[in-house]
Amino acid sequence: MGTIVINGKRFQYKGNLSIINGRYYVDGKEVKDWSEFTKNQKVINITIEGDVQKLEVDCCDTVHISGNCGKVKTTSGDIEVGGNVDGDVQTVSGDIDCGNVGGDASTVSGNIRRK
Repeated sequence: MGTIVINGKRFQYKGNLSIINGRYYVDGKEVKDWSEFTKNQKVINITIEGDVQKLEVDCCDTVHISGNCGKVKTTSGDIEVGGNVDGDVQTVSGDIDCGNVGGDASTVSGNIRRK
């Protein structure tokens, strides 16, 4: 079971989490109550407590994963990983701050820092 914190609100989920165009999906099925909560939000900060296999977010201010992850990608937003990334970590516009990276780390507009 995973826990995601969106702007201070905690939600638990089981499965693969995807955030696409401001909508939240677990194992490909949309989670409506999270979408309603974040519909009018101007700032979106996402915190995942623990490990996550794969996370893709189109737009946010910050993604923070406290543990390790397999792959993480944002189009716009900073990425902070407390542990290591087994695969790739990528953002088009934002900074990356993480431990060891098993794949590629890339950003077009931002800095990459390894802990």
